[in-house]
Amino acid sequence: MGVPIRLSRRFFLRLSTALGAVVLSTLGVTGLAHAAGTVYAALGDSYSSGVGAGSYGSSGSCYRSSNAYGQLWANAHSGTSFTFLACSGAKTGDVISQANSIPSNATLVTVTVGGNDAGFSDVIQTCTLGSDATCTARVNTAKTYVNNTLPALLTNTYNAIKAKAPGAKLVVLSYPRFYTVPGSCWVGLSDTKRTAINSGADTLASVIQSRAASAGATFVDVRPSFVGHNICSSSDDYLHSLTWPVIESYHPTVAGQSGGYYAPLRNAIG
Repeated sequence: MGVPIRLSRRFFLRLSTALGAVVLSTLGVTGLAHAAGTVYAALGDSYSSGVGAGSYGSSGSCYRSSNAYGQLWANAHSGTSFTFLACSGAKTGDVISQANSIPSNATLVTVTVGGNDAGFSDVIQTCTLGSDATCTARVNTAKTYVNNTLPALLTNTYNAIKAKAPGAKLVVLSYPRFYTVPGSCWVGLSDTKRTAINSGADTLASVIQSRAASAGATFVDVRPSFVGHNICSSSDDYLHSLTWPVIESYHPTVAGQSGGYYAPLRNAIG
Protein backbone atom coordinates (compact mmCIF):
# COMPACT_ATOMS: atom_id res chain seq x y z
CA MET A 1 0.00 0.00 0.00
CA GLY A 2 1.18 3.56 -0.62
CA VAL A 3 1.69 6.29 1.91
CA PRO A 4 -1.62 8.00 2.87
CA ILE A 5 -1.94 11.52 1.41
CA ARG A 6 -3.32 14.20 3.72
CA LEU A 7 -5.18 17.01 1.95
CA SER A 8 -5.50 20.35 3.68
CA ARG A 9 -8.77 22.26 4.22
CA ARG A 10 -7.41 24.98 1.92
CA PHE A 11 -7.12 22.41 -0.90
CA PHE A 12 -10.77 21.43 -0.54
CA LEU A 13 -11.85 25.08 -0.52
CA ARG A 14 -9.92 25.73 -3.72
CA LEU A 15 -11.33 22.57 -5.31
CA SER A 16 -14.87 23.58 -4.34
CA THR A 17 -14.37 27.05 -5.81
CA ALA A 18 -13.01 25.63 -9.05
CA LEU A 19 -15.87 23.14 -9.42
CA GLY A 20 -18.36 25.89 -8.70
CA ALA A 21 -16.88 28.01 -11.47
CA VAL A 22 -17.17 25.11 -13.92
CA VAL A 23 -20.81 24.53 -12.98
CA LEU A 24 -21.68 28.22 -13.30
CA SER A 25 -19.91 28.38 -16.64
CA THR A 26 -21.84 25.36 -17.90
CA LEU A 27 -25.15 26.78 -16.70
CA GLY A 28 -24.32 30.06 -18.35
CA VAL A 29 -23.71 28.42 -21.73
CA THR A 30 -26.92 26.41 -21.46
CA GLY A 31 -28.91 29.47 -20.51
CA LEU A 32 -27.58 31.45 -23.48
CA ALA A 33 -28.39 28.61 -25.87
CA HIS A 34 -31.94 28.38 -24.53
CA ALA A 35 -32.43 32.12 -24.59
CA ALA A 36 -31.33 32.28 -28.20
CA GLY A 37 -34.14 29.87 -29.14
CA THR A 38 -34.50 27.66 -32.18
CA VAL A 39 -33.65 28.95 -35.65
CA TYR A 40 -36.23 27.08 -37.71
CA ALA A 41 -36.83 26.95 -41.48
CA ALA A 42 -39.88 25.18 -42.97
CA LEU A 43 -39.30 24.01 -46.55
CA GLY A 44 -41.38 22.01 -48.97
CA ASP A 45 -44.55 21.90 -51.02
CA SER A 46 -48.23 22.62 -50.37
CA TYR A 47 -48.42 20.18 -47.47
CA SER A 48 -45.86 22.29 -45.63
CA SER A 49 -47.09 25.67 -46.87
CA GLY A 50 -50.56 24.83 -45.56
CA VAL A 51 -52.75 24.73 -48.66
CA GLY A 52 -56.23 23.78 -47.48
CA ALA A 53 -55.86 25.43 -44.08
CA GLY A 54 -56.75 28.99 -45.13
CA SER A 55 -55.33 32.26 -43.73
CA TYR A 56 -52.73 32.56 -46.49
CA GLY A 57 -51.62 36.11 -45.80
CA SER A 58 -49.55 37.83 -48.47
CA SER A 59 -47.64 34.81 -49.78
CA GLY A 60 -49.33 34.84 -53.19
CA SER A 61 -49.26 31.57 -55.11
CA CYS A 62 -47.19 29.87 -52.39
CA TYR A 63 -50.30 29.79 -50.16
CA ARG A 64 -48.42 29.92 -46.86
CA SER A 65 -50.96 29.48 -44.10
CA SER A 66 -50.71 30.71 -40.54
CA ASN A 67 -52.32 27.37 -39.66
CA ALA A 68 -49.53 25.28 -41.24
CA TYR A 69 -47.72 22.85 -38.95
CA GLY A 70 -44.44 24.76 -39.16
CA GLN A 71 -46.05 27.98 -37.99
CA LEU A 72 -47.86 26.09 -35.23
CA TRP A 73 -44.56 24.61 -34.01
CA ALA A 74 -42.89 28.03 -34.05
CA ASN A 75 -45.82 29.57 -32.15
CA ALA A 76 -45.59 26.88 -29.48
CA HIS A 77 -41.85 27.40 -28.88
CA SER A 78 -41.12 30.87 -27.59
CA GLY A 79 -37.95 32.49 -28.84
CA THR A 80 -38.08 30.64 -32.16
CA SER A 81 -36.82 32.50 -35.22
CA PHE A 82 -39.03 31.16 -38.03
CA THR A 83 -38.32 31.30 -41.77
CA PHE A 84 -41.30 30.09 -43.84
CA LEU A 85 -40.04 28.98 -47.27
CA ALA A 86 -42.49 26.22 -48.29
CA CYS A 87 -44.45 26.92 -51.46
CA SER A 88 -47.39 25.26 -53.19
CA GLY A 89 -46.41 23.19 -56.20
CA ALA A 90 -42.77 22.79 -55.17
CA LYS A 91 -40.79 19.87 -56.55
CA THR A 92 -37.38 18.65 -55.40
CA GLY A 93 -35.56 21.21 -57.56
CA ASP A 94 -37.65 24.01 -56.07
CA VAL A 95 -36.84 22.87 -52.54
CA ILE A 96 -33.14 22.93 -53.40
CA SER A 97 -33.67 26.57 -54.38
CA GLN A 98 -35.54 27.19 -51.12
CA ALA A 99 -32.54 25.81 -49.25
CA ASN A 100 -30.48 28.77 -50.44
CA SER A 101 -32.55 30.98 -48.13
CA ILE A 102 -32.10 28.88 -44.99
CA PRO A 103 -30.39 30.96 -42.28
CA SER A 104 -26.78 29.86 -41.91
CA ASN A 105 -27.30 29.37 -38.17
CA ALA A 106 -30.44 27.25 -38.55
CA THR A 107 -30.90 24.57 -35.91
CA LEU A 108 -34.08 22.95 -37.30
CA VAL A 109 -35.33 22.34 -40.85
CA THR A 110 -38.53 20.51 -41.80
CA VAL A 111 -39.62 19.44 -45.28
CA THR A 112 -42.27 17.61 -47.29
CA VAL A 113 -41.38 16.95 -50.92
CA GLY A 114 -41.78 14.32 -53.62
CA GLY A 115 -45.51 14.29 -54.29
CA ASN A 116 -45.36 16.83 -57.09
CA ASP A 117 -42.38 15.10 -58.69
CA ALA A 118 -44.47 11.92 -58.79
CA GLY A 119 -47.35 13.70 -60.55
CA PHE A 120 -49.77 13.82 -57.63
CA SER A 121 -52.23 16.28 -59.21
CA ASP A 122 -52.37 14.31 -62.47
CA VAL A 123 -52.99 11.08 -60.57
CA ILE A 124 -55.95 12.65 -58.77
CA GLN A 125 -57.33 14.11 -62.00
CA THR A 126 -57.01 10.80 -63.84
CA CYS A 127 -58.65 8.87 -61.03
CA THR A 128 -61.47 11.41 -60.75
CA LEU A 129 -62.31 11.46 -64.46
CA GLY A 130 -61.21 8.02 -65.65
CA SER A 131 -62.19 4.40 -65.15
CA ASP A 132 -60.94 2.07 -62.43
CA ALA A 133 -58.45 0.56 -64.88
CA THR A 134 -57.19 3.96 -66.04
CA CYS A 135 -56.77 5.13 -62.45
CA THR A 136 -54.90 2.00 -61.40
CA ALA A 137 -52.60 2.23 -64.41
CA ARG A 138 -51.79 5.89 -63.67
CA VAL A 139 -51.04 5.10 -60.04
CA ASN A 140 -48.76 2.25 -61.11
CA THR A 141 -46.89 4.60 -63.44
CA ALA A 142 -46.41 7.02 -60.55
CA LYS A 143 -45.19 4.20 -58.30
CA THR A 144 -42.62 3.16 -60.90
CA TYR A 145 -41.34 6.74 -60.98
CA VAL A 146 -41.24 6.89 -57.19
CA ASN A 147 -39.26 3.65 -56.94
CA ASN A 148 -36.84 4.26 -59.81
CA THR A 149 -36.35 8.01 -60.27
CA LEU A 150 -37.41 9.82 -57.13
CA PRO A 151 -34.84 8.31 -54.71
CA ALA A 152 -31.89 10.13 -56.31
CA LEU A 153 -33.85 13.39 -56.43
CA LEU A 154 -34.70 13.12 -52.73
CA THR A 155 -31.10 12.34 -51.83
CA ASN A 156 -29.89 15.39 -53.74
CA THR A 157 -32.50 17.54 -52.02
CA TYR A 158 -31.70 16.37 -48.50
CA ASN A 159 -27.97 16.74 -49.13
CA ALA A 160 -28.49 20.29 -50.42
CA ILE A 161 -30.40 21.19 -47.27
CA LYS A 162 -27.73 19.70 -45.03
CA ALA A 163 -25.02 21.56 -46.96
CA LYS A 164 -26.80 24.87 -46.38
CA ALA A 165 -27.58 24.11 -42.74
CA PRO A 166 -24.91 21.72 -41.45
CA GLY A 167 -25.78 22.44 -37.84
CA ALA A 168 -29.51 21.86 -38.23
CA LYS A 169 -31.66 18.88 -37.36
CA LEU A 170 -33.39 17.83 -40.58
CA VAL A 171 -36.91 16.43 -40.17
CA VAL A 172 -38.64 14.85 -43.18
CA LEU A 173 -42.40 14.33 -42.99
CA SER A 174 -44.50 11.96 -45.11
CA TYR A 175 -47.86 12.39 -46.80
CA PRO A 176 -51.09 10.86 -45.45
CA ARG A 177 -53.18 8.04 -46.81
CA PHE A 178 -56.20 9.74 -48.31
CA TYR A 179 -59.04 7.26 -47.91
CA THR A 180 -60.63 4.88 -45.46
CA VAL A 181 -61.49 1.76 -47.47
CA PRO A 182 -64.21 0.63 -47.24
CA GLY A 183 -65.53 3.91 -45.97
CA SER A 184 -68.66 5.90 -45.36
CA CYS A 185 -68.71 7.67 -48.75
CA TRP A 186 -71.69 6.80 -50.91
CA VAL A 187 -70.59 8.92 -53.87
CA GLY A 188 -67.28 9.79 -55.47
CA LEU A 189 -64.42 7.46 -56.31
CA SER A 190 -64.84 3.69 -56.23
CA ASP A 191 -63.11 1.60 -53.58
CA THR A 192 -60.82 0.30 -56.33
CA LYS A 193 -59.62 3.82 -57.06
CA ARG A 194 -59.33 4.71 -53.39
CA THR A 195 -57.26 1.60 -52.72
CA ALA A 196 -54.96 2.40 -55.65
CA ILE A 197 -54.41 5.99 -54.47
CA ASN A 198 -53.64 4.76 -50.94
CA SER A 199 -51.11 2.28 -52.31
CA GLY A 200 -49.39 5.13 -54.12
CA ALA A 201 -49.18 7.11 -50.88
CA ASP A 202 -47.68 4.09 -49.11
CA THR A 203 -45.05 3.60 -51.81
CA LEU A 204 -44.12 7.26 -51.62
CA ALA A 205 -43.84 7.14 -47.83
CA SER A 206 -41.60 4.07 -47.97
CA VAL A 207 -39.17 5.69 -50.41
CA ILE A 208 -39.12 8.98 -48.50
CA GLN A 209 -38.41 7.12 -45.26
CA SER A 210 -35.54 5.20 -46.84
CA ARG A 211 -33.91 8.28 -48.37
CA ALA A 212 -34.36 10.30 -45.18
CA ALA A 213 -32.63 7.58 -43.16
CA SER A 214 -29.73 7.48 -45.61
CA ALA A 215 -29.35 11.24 -45.26
CA GLY A 216 -29.29 11.03 -41.47
CA ALA A 217 -32.60 12.86 -41.18
CA THR A 218 -35.44 12.22 -38.75
CA PHE A 219 -38.47 10.74 -40.52
CA VAL A 220 -41.95 11.55 -39.23
CA ASP A 221 -44.68 9.29 -40.62
CA VAL A 222 -47.95 11.20 -40.45
CA ARG A 223 -50.12 8.36 -41.77
CA PRO A 224 -51.05 6.97 -38.33
CA SER A 225 -52.21 10.42 -37.23
CA PHE A 226 -54.72 10.55 -40.08
CA VAL A 227 -56.30 7.17 -39.29
CA GLY A 228 -59.98 7.75 -38.52
CA HIS A 229 -59.80 11.19 -40.09
CA ASN A 230 -59.17 10.27 -43.74
CA ILE A 231 -61.66 10.97 -46.49
CA CYS A 232 -64.63 8.57 -46.16
CA SER A 233 -63.92 7.86 -42.49
CA SER A 234 -66.51 8.45 -39.78
CA SER A 235 -64.74 11.68 -38.88
CA ASP A 236 -63.26 12.88 -42.17
CA ASP A 237 -62.14 16.24 -40.85
CA TYR A 238 -58.38 16.13 -41.57
CA LEU A 239 -58.47 16.17 -45.38
CA HIS A 240 -60.50 17.98 -47.99
CA SER A 241 -62.07 15.84 -50.68
CA LEU A 242 -62.98 17.60 -53.93
CA THR A 243 -63.71 21.15 -52.82
CA TRP A 244 -63.66 24.81 -53.80
CA PRO A 245 -61.24 26.42 -54.34
CA VAL A 246 -60.00 23.38 -56.23
CA ILE A 247 -56.39 23.92 -55.12
CA GLU A 248 -57.44 22.93 -51.58
CA SER A 249 -58.75 19.53 -52.71
CA TYR A 250 -56.90 16.55 -51.21
CA HIS A 251 -54.99 18.75 -48.78
CA PRO A 252 -55.08 18.92 -44.97
CA THR A 253 -57.68 21.10 -43.30
CA VAL A 254 -56.93 23.30 -40.29
CA ALA A 255 -57.54 20.23 -38.11
CA GLY A 256 -55.34 18.13 -40.41
CA GLN A 257 -52.41 20.51 -40.08
CA SER A 258 -52.80 20.58 -36.30
CA GLY A 259 -53.67 16.96 -35.51
CA GLY A 260 -52.22 15.26 -38.57
CA TYR A 261 -48.91 17.10 -38.97
CA TYR A 262 -48.08 19.31 -36.00
CA ALA A 263 -48.96 16.65 -33.40
CA PRO A 264 -46.60 13.93 -34.74
CA LEU A 265 -43.87 16.53 -35.32
CA ARG A 266 -44.20 17.66 -31.71
CA ASN A 267 -44.14 14.05 -30.53
CA ALA A 268 -40.97 13.40 -32.54
CA ILE A 269 -38.88 16.43 -31.60
CA GLY A 270 -40.67 18.13 -28.72
